[in-house]
Amino acid sequence: AAQFHAEFYDPNEWADIFAASGAKYIVLTSKHHEGFTLWPSKYSFNWNAMDVGPKRDLLGDLANAIRNRTDLVFGLYHSMYEWFHPLYLEDKKNGFQTQLFPNTKTLPELKEIVENYKPSVIWSDGDWEASDTYWNSTGFLAWLYNESPVKDTVVVNDRWGSGIPCHHGGFYTCTDHYNPGHLVEHKWENCFTIDKHSWGYIRTSGANDYLTIQELLNEIITTISTGGNVLINVGPTSYGKIAPIFEERLRQMGSWLKVNGEAIYSSIPWKYQNDTTNKDVWYTSSKDKQFVYACLLVWSKNTTEITLGAPVSSSSTSVTLLGSDVGPLNWRPASESGGIIIDVSNIKTYSLASDWAWVFKLENVSGSELLNQNQDDIIYDY
Repeated sequence: AAQFHAEFYDPNEWADIFAASGAKYIVLTSKHHEGFTLWPSKYSFNWNAMDVGPKRDLLGDLANAIRNRTDLVFGLYHSMYEWFHPLYLEDKKNGFQTQLFPNTKTLPELKEIVENYKPSVIWSDGDWEASDTYWNSTGFLAWLYNESPVKDTVVVNDRWGSGIPCHHGGFYTCTDHYNPGHLVEHKWENCFTIDKHSWGYIRTSGANDYLTIQELLNEIITTISTGGNVLINVGPTSYGKIAPIFEERLRQMGSWLKVNGEAIYSSIPWKYQNDTTNKDVWYTSSKDKQFVYACLLVWSKNTTEITLGAPVSSSSTSVTLLGSDVGPLNWRPASESGGIIIDVSNIKTYSLASDWAWVFKLENVSGSELLNQNQDDIIYDY
């Protein structure tokens, strides 16, 4: 902790980067498994960012910057357990038949961040070694939803005790990097890292240790298509900066969303998620069911036609490419039973507004009934 100074930490700069990324939510790690709190907690004496290291309320400063400079929703990650806390180790030694740690540390601490910082997302973690009854999760959640200052706005995940993830929660996280590749009808989230190996910052990482923007967009598109949100993690440095490679990825993502965001924000899953004819295509639909979006992950060089197997065309079908100034594209039916072939021969590289993934907007196509499931905006983790 004494080596952690955050001397270049500028929460306004962070807020501007997050806004530029196209994020709708951010989730700050308020406390991880080592127990060090980024706010001056009454329940973590001399093991918090105000007493040791930065000598600053890092959490509160970011909350203020987010709320003053952006319209992002502010959320907090919180670890229920701590690797080395003697009270937790005592409870564990007792087979979790005692509740010294949750009663004197976890639960008061959770209430403290809710009352002081009013987060709209509580992202719980570190729960898996003990049951929800040990943590008294239902007691806390009852207070959160009925009495707390965020009772009308808060949403929580599913990590509240062993056996709970993927079964109970406002949204499911199941496991880290959860991306099942098929429709999940309960709201869920794919939490993954831009650094391929770590949730923190690794000083020795090279360029190949980070997701490319294409890989990042692939995760976003496949997740949104199958009914999920994405929570994208970057690990800041000990001196308080978001590393340039993370900032670049976030800004690239934001530039892509400016062009293609209508296929992502507030979309709903279509009847089909992945195209069986073209495995590089994933679908979403507009909430009013008027448009279907075909998201193409790979555009091969010199391609003049793109085949979609799922949509069924009509005489009034219209196809456009988001971000292109070419206008409606020519197309023809792929077969009598369905599918369309899109003529992209008039589209040149210089006329594309996106360099990585491309979205075709289809109007007046069927592929039958659409699922009436709201697709919330993206959630991000920093």
